[in-house]
Amino acid sequence: MEALSAKNIVKRFPNVLANDNVSLSIEKGEIFAIVGENGAGKSTLMKIIYGLYLPDSGEIYVNGEKANIKHSRDAINLKIGMVHQEFMLIPRFTVTENIVLGDEPRKFGFVFDYKQAVKEVEELSNRFALVVDPTEKVENLPVGIQQRVEILKILRRGAEILIFDEPTAVLTPEETEELFKTLRKLKEANKTIIFISHKLSEVMEIADRIAVMRRGRVQGIVKKTETNEKELAKMMVGRDVVLEIQKVKTELGEVVFKVEDLTVKNQRGVVALKDCIFDVRAGEIVAIAGVEGNGQAELVNAILGFLRPVKGTITINGNEMKFITPYDIRRKGLAYITEDRKRRGLILQYRARENIILGNHTLYPFSNKGILNDNAIDEYTTRKLEEFDIRPREAYMKAQNFSGGNQQKIILARELSSEHKFLLASQPTRGLDVGATEFVYKWLIEEKKKGIGILLISLELSEVMGLADRILVLYKGEIVGVTTPEETNEEELGLMMLGLKRKVAQ
Repeated sequence: MEALSAKNIVKRFPNVLANDNVSLSIEKGEIFAIVGENGAGKSTLMKIIYGLYLPDSGEIYVNGEKANIKHSRDAINLKIGMVHQEFMLIPRFTVTENIVLGDEPRKFGFVFDYKQAVKEVEELSNRFALVVDPTEKVENLPVGIQQRVEILKILRRGAEILIFDEPTAVLTPEETEELFKTLRKLKEANKTIIFISHKLSEVMEIADRIAVMRRGRVQGIVKKTETNEKELAKMMVGRDVVLEIQKVKTELGEVVFKVEDLTVKNQRGVVALKDCIFDVRAGEIVAIAGVEGNGQAELVNAILGFLRPVKGTITINGNEMKFITPYDIRRKGLAYITEDRKRRGLILQYRARENIILGNHTLYPFSNKGILNDNAIDEYTTRKLEEFDIRPREAYMKAQNFSGGNQQKIILARELSSEHKFLLASQPTRGLDVGATEFVYKWLIEEKKKGIGILLISLELSEVMGLADRILVLYKGEIVGVTTPEETNEEELGLMMLGLKRKVAQ
């Protein structure tokens, strides 16, 4: 039986046709995956189904009947629920308070009946084997459990069709496996799952059928049993994609980056990084693995000068950075690929040409006595657009109008073209599709060949295992694991990331 179908959905934004006559049909009780490049139209289609966007034309059918979805309330009333990539939870509320928010059980008609709410959450948790502590505050829960709270919240509202938008983006391998167990249980309960992801290995593991979108259109819908990762990647990108990371061995040089006894407090004044000691050598990739929120952000902010360490030292290219500013570190030979390209990597209202020279805009040949040299900027930008395959080749187009993958290429063009010996790459492929990810890996490997020392901070264990020469695991601000890809595996890394195991390289 058909649970949901979209027929000839069209959605336009300024200069972009996001959905171009999209049609697909999803059967009741199946796990239906949708994959595609950044900007392919996946999220736009899901937001239309969930009532966050209105289509320009086309129709949605739920259980065979035409649906008039103008608001998320309409979708919820049709028993459609959505687990967003960024959880919609209130950290200081308990699990129960979050799950029943907006639909609280009451006694005497107006008093919140907390005991009854806890009982309902326990019953729901047991029914779907989603173990949670109903009285624990959400801010104290690991990411995997917070996701369970999100799932329970939409199940309590009676959801029969559940949309998961990049649900494994911040999960460890163990948490991902637990999520997949949950999805299979939901399928057994005859729930319909729509699974959005860019991780093809996961799609091949969990989905029954897979829709591939490219440039706003559905390229094809295939059964999992009749395809493979390579074919899916080719459908997504329109060409063959190298999925395996082509690792290279290089001769290590001098130490280009070092931290000793580094302790950093977060913005709330709580110690978030404690007594960290490690270094990075020229021609080496050292990866920091860990569940998000275990000190990675504080490490990055301390290196960049946004947070002042409580104690310890940071040394870049032999220079101990005592009073660090972003200007200082760039002049000392550091390049930086940020995990948040929209907030930290780019000035979205600026054009490609301004973003590509940002940080060097006061220097020759781009500027002379405070006056910008437009000819030099245009010539340089045109060259970089070509070299880094930034599309469209529009130097005067605003950064906000480029796709996510091409925004990342603008950052790469700026940072990797600057004078540097050390590269800080924080989540460099976050949110990127297979084609853009392949491009970033190629450039990281080229940097390594040139003798650049690279500190890679990543949540993607396949990325860590494929690129790194050494791996450090952060848990609650401490380095609990020091190993190499040859001496470990993703399962063992996952245990260290959860604080269940410690390991020091021999």
